[in-house]
Order: sequence, then structure tokens, then C-alpha cells
Amino acid sequence: MDESGGDELYRKYSDALILDDLRSYLQQRFPDFTPEELERIIFNLSNSGAATDYLALRATASLCVNGFVFSRDDLSLPNQHVDYIDFENPHANIFRAVNQLTIRELGVERRPDILLFVNGIPLCIIELKNPAQRQVSIFDAWEQIHIRYKRDIPSLMKFCVLSAISDGGSTRLGTTYAPFEHYYAWKKVENEEDAAAGLGEMQTLVKGAFAPERFLEIVRDFVYFPDVQEGQQRETEIVCRYPQFFAVKKLYDSILGHLREHGGDGKGGIYFGATGCGKTFTMLFLARRIIKRTVLSPTILIIVDREDLETQSGKLFESSTDFLGDDSIRSFDSREDLKTELLARQSGGIFVTTVQKFCETTGLLSERGNIICFSDEAHRTQLNLGEKLQIKDGSEDGKAGAFVKFGFAQYLHDALPNATFVGFTGTPIEETVHVFGPVVDKYTMKQAVADGITVPLKYEARLARIVLDTEKAQEIEAYYAQCEEEGADAEKVDRSRRAMSKLEVILGDDDRLERMAADIVVHYESYVAEHVGTVSKAMIVSSTRPIAYRLHEKLKAIRPEWFKPKRVADESIFDTPEKQAELESYQSLPMVNMVATRGSNDPKDMFELLGDKSHRQMLDREFKKPQSNFRIAIVVDM
Repeated sequence: MDESGGDELYRKYSDALILDDLRSYLQQRFPDFTPEELERIIFNLSNSGAATDYLALRATASLCVNGFVFSRDDLSLPNQHVDYIDFENPHANIFRAVNQLTIRELGVERRPDILLFVNGIPLCIIELKNPAQRQVSIFDAWEQIHIRYKRDIPSLMKFCVLSAISDGGSTRLGTTYAPFEHYYAWKKVENEEDAAAGLGEMQTLVKGAFAPERFLEIVRDFVYFPDVQEGQQRETEIVCRYPQFFAVKKLYDSILGHLREHGGDGKGGIYFGATGCGKTFTMLFLARRIIKRTVLSPTILIIVDREDLETQSGKLFESSTDFLGDDSIRSFDSREDLKTELLARQSGGIFVTTVQKFCETTGLLSERGNIICFSDEAHRTQLNLGEKLQIKDGSEDGKAGAFVKFGFAQYLHDALPNATFVGFTGTPIEETVHVFGPVVDKYTMKQAVADGITVPLKYEARLARIVLDTEKAQEIEAYYAQCEEEGADAEKVDRSRRAMSKLEVILGDDDRLERMAADIVVHYESYVAEHVGTVSKAMIVSSTRPIAYRLHEKLKAIRPEWFKPKRVADESIFDTPEKQAELESYQSLPMVNMVATRGSNDPKDMFELLGDKSHRQMLDREFKKPQSNFRIAIVVDM
């Protein structure tokens, strides 16, 4: 990579592109093009734009990654695909790092500290702060890029798909549309190394992400823009974190080495990722790489274990048709619909479904070998390949007798015998290896905490003492005596479960709930006061829905102001047109909400509070938004 000072280059201050580098690359790549044709190709890039700065960046990034079809001046010659970057032959490109390049636009001059150019295109902007200056920080570097540069020199920023900030002690990589908290350190050059920290983060970023070949890999397959929306466009741009990058590369190689149609065993491997590590985006990046960088023309099946996961995965993939290069992306409501779709095609398509839907009926879905299944949360029902004996008395469906019932995963493998399976899990256990193969890569909770991706889990014992009267104590003793008599006899499990409800006498004691509610209020308020500037969310887990509802009501009696619906805690921070548009996406909610399913015999107030499935999904979305007024969730241990 060449290094240059901004004043060393012969150029106009208004030019964001280094035109000499771009012409040199194009002349070498397309030697039979006329000078006029080359100028048209340059004009096509330099004048790319859209209705907003964000859409201009998205359009420019697409041009740089995908190229375009060029019509020759001589109409007798065929159209030709033109790439501004040669991703297949990295050494055919011109790489240049420029320090203090002056950019002038509408009478304003700005000088970014470092710009990284490929063939004269500024793909990454880097802002540095002096660690000796105590009054400045890495956040000031972020503000300089995201406020000053985006405001004053948009002609440059429409090319910068990546952004890096550093104050010497901390170095972070992100995008020009990523919030500060979504900038992360790139802590490794190779996956097998120990993670760097502090001063070492700059070195690992330069060698691990900005080395020419690695830089092109990231720009090509690991920078995500969602599909363009009608109406209000959400300005989202995401670059992978280093554990996602290495996981995708290793899983990609493992899948290709275990494809059944190539004589493999169909066990593509397991990715063990800690909670919050971004497994869904890892699947997205992996899907793009398999679709774009192989000749398989695969059908990718995303198999999840819960409806809320299905919603999360389905929405992400369905809004990524441009990124994945496939318009056939959808979630399936039934196994029969999935079967119809698979029979109608021999390639392509990305489908999201739950593993439970494979038990609606059994039988073959497809024998194709180019089906690749991503199993989310693979430690759960998807690894159940065994069988069990089920005795029916005919009271439910009129069928009486002994029936062999297989696990969900057995039906799945029977339906897709030649598919290749990849497991994504946060809880690796021995059985997953038998289904998906060995762990290909892992990112532990300890690593996630060290990287600031996941907050540490801490346990603090807090007791809500209760005093039982003689009658209640006798009920409990009778319950334990009954359990001892019944042992583990399967025929009496249901009766034992009904007896278990006696324990609600303890857990639902009214005095206990009052003390617990008071303690939660004091603890939460003191924690928030000690952590000013930090978003503080809490989750309360209850043993039953009635107890959860009673706790909800006791909290409401203690802090009624917590239950006044608002969109966010402080609307004054939404002080720009872009933030005002974001504010409109928030739902007005109390600070405390109970998230649980309704029961047909729930009291009226409880029934209305819990709402239907769409209400629960809305609460799920809002709780994940950092600024939402919804701060405390009461859930039930099912």
C-alpha cells in the first residue's frame, strides 16, 4: 500500500476521487476502451447520487462492489461488465493511504486524518485523537466524522463505507452510519491469536482488517445495507465484527468440505457464539458468501426453535434481498407450503421456518444436495434424533395404542436426507456434535464481555423472607410426602404437577410479594443513580402468570409514575430531523410491562394487559431498543 501526504497529490481540492489512480487502474483493466469511454466510466462513479446522503452512499457502495454493465460507444461491440475494483485479483488494484487530504465543498475545507483509497476511491475514513489531550476522547473522533464531515463534505462521505476512530489507547471500526456504541475493536489478525487490547488494537486493526486482501474481503461481503424501503428509510449500515468475520470464513470452508453432493457427511459444523454475539448476522454474512462465492446455487433453509426467533430471522433476511442477491426470501407457515416451494425449484431461495413445523406431517421434502440448513439455537429440539414410546388412550384423537414418536430433528433429517446442516448455538453440548459435526469456531461469553459486546452476568443474592403458619407448613409437608410416595412413576406425573401448585402458597405469599416489589424499586433506582448515562434494563422472572401479574400490580402501587406511557424516557435528546424520525418509530409504553401469553380464564384486567401475539412481539421489539421507555420486563418461567 502506498502512503501519501494530502499535499503531495496533484488534484483539485474539490475532487474526492484520486483520478490519476482511477484512470491508471481502468486503463490497465480495460486496455481496449477509448479515453472517452474511460471518462464516462469515471463520470458514472463520481456523479453517483440519490435522494439522501445515506442512499447516495448505498448506491456508491453497490457500484464499487457489484460494478455495472457498460454500453460501448461502438454499438457493434457487445456490452461489457465494468468493475471499479478487482476483487478476484487484489494485487491488480492500487491501494493508497493518504494523510491530511484537503477536501473543499461549498467554501468549507476539511482535512480527515487518514483516508484509505482503492483505485482512487476513498472507501474508509480514519480519525485520530491525541491521547495526551485529556479533554478529547475517541468519542470526539466519532463526532467529527458523523457530524462535521457528513455535514460539510458529503461528496467525500458518499464513498466512505467504513470508518475507524482511535485515541491511541482505544481503536474502533464501524461505518459512517453506525452509532458510537456500535463501533468495536478489531482485536485479532488471525483467529487463533489472543485478542489484543489497548495500544495493540491499532496494530490488529491495520494488519487484521486493513491489509489489502482482508480489506477487500470486508468491503465485498461484510458491509450490510438493508433493502430500500418505501416511505421513511431507516439509515442502517453494518460492518461485521472480527468474531463474525472469522466464523464465516471457517464455516464456509467447513460447509464446502462436508457437502453431501460432493461425498461429504452433511455435517457442516457448529458455531458456538455467546449471547449477544450477533449469530443472526453471522448467518446472514455466511449466506451471502455461499450464494455469491460458490457455483452451488443453493437453497438455504433457516431453521429456528421459537416463534420470536422466527420473526427476528425472517425480518432480517426478508429485508436483505439486495445483499443476498435473491428475491425468493420468505418465512413459511406450514410444512406443506415449504414442500410445494422446494418441489417447484431446483436452486436458489432462502426460507425461514421453525423445526416444530416439520412434525405437522412426515415424509420426504427434497432429495437435493444443494440445500444447506442453518439451525439456530441448535442445542434445543433440533438435535433430538432419538425415539420414545408414547401410549395413547384414544381420548384426544380416537387413536389408542402404543406409538413410536421420533424427535423433531429426526423428521427434519428424513425430510432432507441430502442436505448439509450447520448449527449455531450458545450452549454447546455433546449431542450437537453427532448432528452437526465438531465445533468449527467459538466466541465465548468471556471474550464477548472483554470486547464490550455483552455485559457481564453478576449474581447478588437477595432474600424476601416469609413466615408460614402451621396450616401452610402442613400443606407443604403433605406435598413432599406425596412426591416421595409417587416417585418417578410416569402415570402419576400429571397428578404430581397439580400438587406442585401448592408451592404457590409460598411463592405467592402476599407479604413476600410486597417486600419483593419494594426491594426491586429501591434496587433499580439506586442502580440507575449510580450508572448515569447507561441504559439500565431489568427482567423479573416469575414462577407463574398470576404471581407475575400480582407483582406487576404491587409495583404499580409503589411507583405509579413508572406506568405512565411514554415513547422514550427523555425526548429532548431527539433534537435533529433524523432523530425525530427515529422517535416516531417508538411505541408509547409504561416503563414496566408484563410479557406472557393470555389464559382463557384470566381475569379481565390481566387478560387486557397481556394482549395478543402481535402485542407480545411489539413488546419484544421495543424492549430491545436502548432508548425505549420500556425498561423493566416481567416474564414467566415456563
